[in-house]
Amino acid sequence: MSVFADLHVHTTNSDGEMRLSEVPEAARDAGVSVVAITDHDRLHPELPTPVTAFEGVTVVHGIELRVEPDGGERVDLLGYGVTPTPDLVDELERIQTDRKERGRKIIANVEEHLGVDLGLEAREGLGRPHVARAVVDHPETGYDEPSAVFDDLIGNDGPCFVARDVTSFERGAELLKDACGLVGLAHPYRYDDPEAALELTRELDAVERYYPYGEDVDARPVERAIAEHDLIPTGGSDAHDHELGKAGLSKPEYRHFRSSVNL
Repeated sequence: MSVFADLHVHTTNSDGEMRLSEVPEAARDAGVSVVAITDHDRLHPELPTPVTAFEGVTVVHGIELRVEPDGGERVDLLGYGVTPTPDLVDELERIQTDRKERGRKIIANVEEHLGVDLGLEAREGLGRPHVARAVVDHPETGYDEPSAVFDDLIGNDGPCFVARDVTSFERGAELLKDACGLVGLAHPYRYDDPEAALELTRELDAVERYYPYGEDVDARPVERAIAEHDLIPTGGSDAHDHELGKAGLSKPEYRHFRSSVNL
């Protein structure tokens, strides 16, 4: 399928490698006409409106928010067409304060574990991928791939991992619904229990139908959720680099999405 709209892209505002100014060129290189910026737990300060025409590319202001259902596995929500509310801004500021402290602790843990100075400062928007890249870039660590850093050190079960506080599912969904035109579940098959994650979509508007999982994913559960809960299918590459269009919506699917968001 030709990807017209890539609705899951990260920038340097969170843990992506691409600046917002580089998005139009990356989109043109991939033949993508629409990009949604969905940085982790942060609104992009250079996107003042829900949708912007930027150097010939349509840019949708979105957000990816980590939430925790009552007694369940943490999941990510995608909000599209953001008009910030005071309550959402306050919650994101609280989250960023926690993320900054968590980043400081992870950096200290890794430096102590490896006996190196990463030269990395904790800040708002910093995530584990930043730490992983700093480890790979350091000449004395022996790591060549960020994935190995996650596997050995900073993954959820790693010796340098630090948990962070997240918003409850109910609160997160409420905040995003008040501020966004559409709220959906991100990448359902990335969770340990996809069926339980998909059950949450009964409280949402959408679900990420298209995602670069690979070839062995059974799409029937997500298709059933779409039918049962009257969901809008979304899709995106979850790009943290400059490569867009690995997954997303076709032009007709994007028209359906856009009419639902009222952008």
